[in-house]
Amino acid sequence: MNAVVRAGSLGDDTDTVVVPARIHGRILFVPVPRRVVLASGIAGLAATAMPAATPAAATELADMGSPFEHFAQLRRVMIQTDNLIGSRHVLPALQQHLVSLATRRRSARGTDAIELLSLETRYEELAGWFAQDIGDERTAHGHTAKALDASHITGDTDLTAYILGRKAQLAVDTGHPADALGLAAAARRTARPGSRLEVIAVLHEAHARAVLGEGSEAHRAYDTALALLGRAGSDGVWGSWLDAAYISTARARSLAALGEYEQAAAGFDSALAVLPSAYRRDRGVYLARAARAHAGTGNVTLAARIGGQAVGIAAETGSARIFGQLDRLDQALAPATGEDGVAEFRASLDRIVLHPA
Repeated sequence: MNAVVRAGSLGDDTDTVVVPARIHGRILFVPVPRRVVLASGIAGLAATAMPAATPAAATELADMGSPFEHFAQLRRVMIQTDNLIGSRHVLPALQQHLVSLATRRRSARGTDAIELLSLETRYEELAGWFAQDIGDERTAHGHTAKALDASHITGDTDLTAYILGRKAQLAVDTGHPADALGLAAAARRTARPGSRLEVIAVLHEAHARAVLGEGSEAHRAYDTALALLGRAGSDGVWGSWLDAAYISTARARSLAALGEYEQAAAGFDSALAVLPSAYRRDRGVYLARAARAHAGTGNVTLAARIGGQAVGIAAETGSARIFGQLDRLDQALAPATGEDGVAEFRASLDRIVLHPA
């Protein structure tokens, strides 16, 4: 079924889901009644309802033995699954497990309660990230704020520093880079000097400065991050994925924000060449960003071809990060519709978004 639907209106329905929709020529994430999405042919984007916890389930959970490792393993599995199929399909399960975890934590005491609260905090932070990835900013802010509050209760300053960094990332990605600067500074003050968490905080500052147009300051911050990484030790779970290649890819995103498209395109092309196949959703993000950067260099044919690859992953995952870049690409390519592949790219993008009347 064709996904382009002329709904009479978005409707007034309490059962809603946040989906990409073409509004006044732009792709925006808006709450839409689930029935409209199900009727549109893009029903995969409707898969974000969270089933309510039942009293019976809570009773069964109260009898569970040694729940910490169970919930920790579930979290690891959901992170892996998110990499493959995207947050839209994983967030409902995570939210349900979060309800169960909170129920178990409230019945615990002493050290067990603190350990479970620490894990619950990680669940809240991850739920915030998943919600951000599907374009549900309100839910993302809510989960991340709860995570920050809980991290103070646990007394885990590493966790607090990490979540402050996440709040900085969320702020810049939702259009508040000046707020992100303050949050990144707070994250760095909270992080242990010489830790990978300090590097992460500096990276958030660097991108916020790039979005604000402060090119020299952004490049200086990236150089600082590389220098700090060279001296940083292992922090266990914190920033284990952080390496020079990751910083190079983060810098490429900032280069694009600064309009330095040739260097940005080269950075994303290099990242795509080594990205593991298991990171399916992230491949879509990098493809979309690379396509936008190539469009900025004037190579619209290559941009349209790469963008077309990202469209398929956007449809699979519903990632707002992919859709956001594809929207920018669509706007950049609009004047070049007659060029090879451009019309095809724009038509393929139109087929995977809602078209409310």
